[in-house]
Amino acid sequence: MDLKTATKTHSRVVVLGLATYPSLVSSLISTYARCHQPQIGLRVFSKVLDLFSRNLVIDCLMKGGQCDVAKKVFGKMPVRDVVTWNTMLGGYVKNSRFLDALNLFRRMLSSKVEPDGFTFASVVTACARLGALCNAEWVHGLMVEKRVQLNYILSAALIDMYAKCGRIDVSRQVFEEVVRDHVSVWNAMITGLAIHGLVMDVTLLFSRMEVEGVLPDSVTFIGILTACSHCGLVEEGRKYFDMMQNRFMIEPELEHYGTMVDLLGRAGLMEEAYALIKVMPMDPDVVIWRALLSACRIHRKKELGEVAIANISRLESGDFVLLSNMYCSLKNWDGAERVRQRMKMGGIRKKRGRSWIELGDSIHTFNAANHSHEEMKSIYLVLEGLVQRAKLEGFTPLTDLVLMDVSEEEKEENLAFHSEKLALAYGVLKSSPGTKIRISKNLRICLDCHNWIKIVSKILNREIIVRDRIRFHQFEGGVCSCRDYW
Repeated sequence: MDLKTATKTHSRVVVLGLATYPSLVSSLISTYARCHQPQIGLRVFSKVLDLFSRNLVIDCLMKGGQCDVAKKVFGKMPVRDVVTWNTMLGGYVKNSRFLDALNLFRRMLSSKVEPDGFTFASVVTACARLGALCNAEWVHGLMVEKRVQLNYILSAALIDMYAKCGRIDVSRQVFEEVVRDHVSVWNAMITGLAIHGLVMDVTLLFSRMEVEGVLPDSVTFIGILTACSHCGLVEEGRKYFDMMQNRFMIEPELEHYGTMVDLLGRAGLMEEAYALIKVMPMDPDVVIWRALLSACRIHRKKELGEVAIANISRLESGDFVLLSNMYCSLKNWDGAERVRQRMKMGGIRKKRGRSWIELGDSIHTFNAANHSHEEMKSIYLVLEGLVQRAKLEGFTPLTDLVLMDVSEEEKEENLAFHSEKLALAYGVLKSSPGTKIRISKNLRICLDCHNWIKIVSKILNREIIVRDRIRFHQFEGGVCSCRDYW
């Protein structure tokens, strides 16, 4: 339905009764949201919508990414039921507005509407995506207090939540206590172990899964192959990729091929990775080409990296950064400069890193070179002290990673104020000596920050846990759990 048809149809729907035609109302609101004119539908329906139809409007707006408009509809509703709250919560989570979801959940608890299993499924997911351990423990405690019945969806969500909050030990505990007759519960545990780099635990759990008579599905093998990729276990990855097809008759999907390309590429088997891409029965997507490009940067394969770039239809800042870093590692400064010029001509800026740290029930977010935090002066003082102490321990900033035509001193300053370093400095400032510091990041941690945090963990004699876009890094005593393979 286009906008013109929608505007001709809505008056007829209003006359006939909105609740009688939910699918047509859904189509109308979806059209308005898709055309970025949701206010038209709201103006027409505002005086006649009942509770059911208003909930439907919120759902359609959220599906169209119109969170702020949905919030306005929600705010003007004279009556809200549990479906209203759940629709808002689920919409926030699907649109990656996790803090909004947690704040709304707190409002729900102060209302007269009792949360149900669907409520907690959304809130648990929000905690998982944020890596917010204190909030996760609080939400889990509420579930126990309210005696929420665990089905396989909630069980898997809890396992996933604790794994993504860095408490894989609690994930194991939950796994052992819940009913495990659905594959989703096993998949959550396997995936959780994979992002922590515990590949041996993954393979043992898979064997146990077979003993208990639960058949794996395609998601199971994505988790297993991811674990192999994180640890560079090429032969094991090949074995499970073959097992999936020939023993369990599961046809590989794009995600499986992407994980295999990542596994082979990281291990330096670039030609094999490229050969696999060429024989795939479906067209490779941008994720697969980016996996190859990332491997080319690691192993300095310029020609193959340019092939990958040529096959990415819409280049983003991260693609340019990978290509530039590859040129820089080869000391091909002309190539790096060409990348910078392409970015400048296309008006493309490097995607800003964002890190956050949870202290108590508050989450503090930092962007690179951020100055907005109310305690930034103290944070910078702590950070500068840590940078100097790290240098005394032999740390040398990797200035080649800076995609800017500036002096070495300015490059060092750029690296010094990466978002994870700011978050770590704030954690040191606000926590007691010896306590763990947990940080989450929206991008993959850079090599400079990785090397620096290793040294800082040794200097402070503290465990520092960083969850980046790919996996967990547990720094302790100057080493990382990833063994510098990520």
